[in-house]
Amino acid sequence: MTADLEHVRALSLQENGLATISTTRADGTVHSSVVNAGVFDDPVTGKPGIALVAMGGAHKLKLLRTTGHATLTFRRGWDWVSVTGKTHLIGPDDPDAAFDPAGLPTLLRDVFKAATGTHNDWAEYDRVMAEERRVAVFVSAEKIIGNR
Repeated sequence: MTADLEHVRALSLQENGLATISTTRADGTVHSSVVNAGVFDDPVTGKPGIALVAMGGAHKLKLLRTTGHATLTFRRGWDWVSVTGKTHLIGPDDPDAAFDPAGLPTLLRDVFKAATGTHNDWAEYDRVMAEERRVAVFVSAEKIIGNR
């Protein structure tokens, strides 16, 4: 098996979408946190990559707005793969002229599902996402490395 997006998809599905996202702080140090993410094409650029839903006030989101890049690492046991690329944000505080804001609730649902998420009450999900000013984060698959 080679390190590609299908490898990412397999590991994501085996680990409930859990991945570590890393970006850099202004001082050059690395900021990392655990997120739920999955393989998803950017809805504006069409570029293949990884997507996740971030809380509007998350520190990682502030850093992603500044740096414009991230690396996500997925692992299962000793099997791992990392995806590095530019970030693209779409949310209430990160509008994109090429994306209709009315489509944000559906986009957040679709990204959540790609990250293995499920929900029993989508109306409640939509309400919470709006209240928390959740953002869809896309990381283009510019570089993929792994141990296979």
